Amino acid sequence: MLFSRQINVSLCLFLLCLTHEVSANSATPSEAPETKPMFCPIPTFAEIGANTPTVNDNSINIYSHYAGIEKDQIAQFSGGVTLVDKSQKIIADELSFNRLKMSIEALGNIQYQSNDINIFANSLSASKQESSTAMTDAAYQLNGNPGHGSAGKLFVSTDGRLSLLDSTFTTCAGEVPSWQIKAKEINLSATGDFGEAYHAQFRVMDVPILYVPYFSFPVSKKRTSGFLYPKISSSSNSGLEVETPFYWNIAENLDATITPHYMSKRGMQLQTEVRYLTGLQSGQIDLEYLNNDKALKSSDPRYLARFQHIGTFSEDFRAYIDYTTISDDNYLVDIGSKQYNSNDAYLYQLGELSYFGEQWQTTLKLQDFEVLGSHNPSYKTIPHIEIAAQQPLNFLSGQFELYSEMSSFQAAEEGQVEANRYHVEAGVTLPISTPAWFLNSEMKLMHTYYQQSNINVGSPLDETVQRTLPKVRVHGGINFDRNMTAFGNDYRHTFEPQLQYLYIPEKDQSNIGLYDTTSLQEDYNGLFRDRRYSGLDRISAANQYTWGITSRILDTSNLEVFRFSVGRIQYLSSRNITENNNTALVQTTPLTTKESSVAADVFFRLNHQWQISGDIQYNTLGNFTNKGQVNLDYHFDKFNTLQLNHRYTRDVSGNSLEQVSALTSMAINSNWSFVGRITQDLKQQRSLESYAGFQYESCCWAIRVAYHRHINSNLDENNNDIEKRDEFDSGFMVQFIIKGLDGQQSAIGTQEMFNDSIFGYKRPYYLNN
Repeated sequence: MLFSRQINVSLCLFLLCLTHEVSANSATPSEAPETKPMFCPIPTFAEIGANTPTVNDNSINIYSHYAGIEKDQIAQFSGGVTLVDKSQKIIADELSFNRLKMSIEALGNIQYQSNDINIFANSLSASKQESSTAMTDAAYQLNGNPGHGSAGKLFVSTDGRLSLLDSTFTTCAGEVPSWQIKAKEINLSATGDFGEAYHAQFRVMDVPILYVPYFSFPVSKKRTSGFLYPKISSSSNSGLEVETPFYWNIAENLDATITPHYMSKRGMQLQTEVRYLTGLQSGQIDLEYLNNDKALKSSDPRYLARFQHIGTFSEDFRAYIDYTTISDDNYLVDIGSKQYNSNDAYLYQLGELSYFGEQWQTTLKLQDFEVLGSHNPSYKTIPHIEIAAQQPLNFLSGQFELYSEMSSFQAAEEGQVEANRYHVEAGVTLPISTPAWFLNSEMKLMHTYYQQSNINVGSPLDETVQRTLPKVRVHGGINFDRNMTAFGNDYRHTFEPQLQYLYIPEKDQSNIGLYDTTSLQEDYNGLFRDRRYSGLDRISAANQYTWGITSRILDTSNLEVFRFSVGRIQYLSSRNITENNNTALVQTTPLTTKESSVAADVFFRLNHQWQISGDIQYNTLGNFTNKGQVNLDYHFDKFNTLQLNHRYTRDVSGNSLEQVSALTSMAINSNWSFVGRITQDLKQQRSLESYAGFQYESCCWAIRVAYHRHINSNLDENNNDIEKRDEFDSGFMVQFIIKGLDGQQSAIGTQEMFNDSIFGYKRPYYLNN
């Protein structure tokens, strides 16, 4: 199996660099509007001798209006001459064939054609002894490929290799191409995968820009070593930045990209990406290293290293590793990285081995997080073992389920409590589902055992704790629908009420520490969960029922036009929850209310262009909003979009948050595109991020010019190494891309510009319909 690469070419400051670029990762967090297709026709030529018999042996067929033979040795042909053999075809005004020397000479309006190329020339000579064909004053066009050019003299070897003297190469159309390579000699491989140029000039609009004695470049999608196109940008954090990546095709299943990254304010950073693929195993190693940051007082090196691996062993085992380490908390803020966002607060350190059987599964996990900034340190789970099993029952489609886990929590700092936790839950689920209604029931018993150590004097925690709780859950709903007509159109209207009862008895859990537990978001879908917290350190008491109603309007193609959902939890008994004083849970006071906040979400597609969506969590007793957001999308067409959104959260680390943002992507015409966005903090009356980028793209080259400005963070406020930290980071970016060297000239789109953001564009799921 091979890696895939998208090919680009670049003009470096001191070197002309042409080769491949890594394809976009399918796991990107956002999705830009579709890329507008470009019409870039590749010249095609009629097949020579299409109506002549096919030649499958070593014979040569020659057709002409006139023919003659001299001394039974040289055959002369003139008037519409056509030569056909099994690998090549030639047409010419005149052609002579020397039977003894096995050579061919042709003159006048020559066209040479093979499976890979069409060549037009004034003269042609071919010799079996020399195993090559030579042509003068030649112009060539690669078949199915935009690559073309000219040559004073051109040689075609019997294996298909091309050598061009005093030659040019370009993928641009027109008499004066936007760019071209002009060289003393250009060689194209027999496979048509790559080329070599000697004593070459890179010319823009036929003006020489750069000279290099030698370089190689791709001609197809096949990977080949060489430089990628550079990226030139600036920022107030790092000054002028120049990246010149070099791609190294080490082996069929192994490659590397090495990127010198120059920052005028900080120095030279080296970024290395190594990818491997072996059978069902694949992975990637990334290393970013800056030996001495000139912007800091300290001379300590700054680095980021990440190792990712995923693979399967036979059909049942799967391994997964994602481990990252970093030199300091402010590395992502100051320098940035493709591996993480600048506002990420922790880095993954995870190793996992899983087994999947028909009726049981198990996972062994080693997990830690490198926490950045002043966030609470997290626990390591070394190890964490899960075992789950299912056994079908013979009534009501029931199933017996068993789940157990063992976790060893190791403290990241001295003085923290450590613990071993053993948990098992078993019970019966009875799922009943029909198109008109559903009723899912479950009855389970949950038992957890803790061994806690390093407990401070006076702490309410106990060295050993046993907690046993039953759980009863019944969740049902009915689907009503009817046909309706509105505004002259036919629709289907649904009404979908659902009701859930949940019972878990109350139990004092203040003698248990918090190791992997935090509050879950209480949106509409969260109303029907069976827990309020992630992890197992707190199992919230429940004697409650939850009601919810969803109503939809669908058109005749079952596309959702309107959806509204609303629901809340009604508590049947008061619950008192006592937490540790140092807990990070939101619920820190006794809960005595009889009902939760109302949770609702709405979606309305006015037409194919206008769509609005939003959700809210509203406390009816206190008359305030806990959380809410609304998004307005306008799609001029599938290539142009505008999104406006407003976000509000009442409590984020004790502060309220309110933001508005706008984002747009516009295809101005067939060549020009614009991407812009702005995010404003309404509470502090300041801009958080702004971005404006223009992209010009033709069939054979593209250029991006962008301006960015976003707020800086300081995750390590105790570190005084920084000479000066501005409130905002701003700068420009310029990127030049040469297209067509992969044999295609499809549009590159604006996806990368969309992803270059601390917030990004979130495409609503319903837009995929």
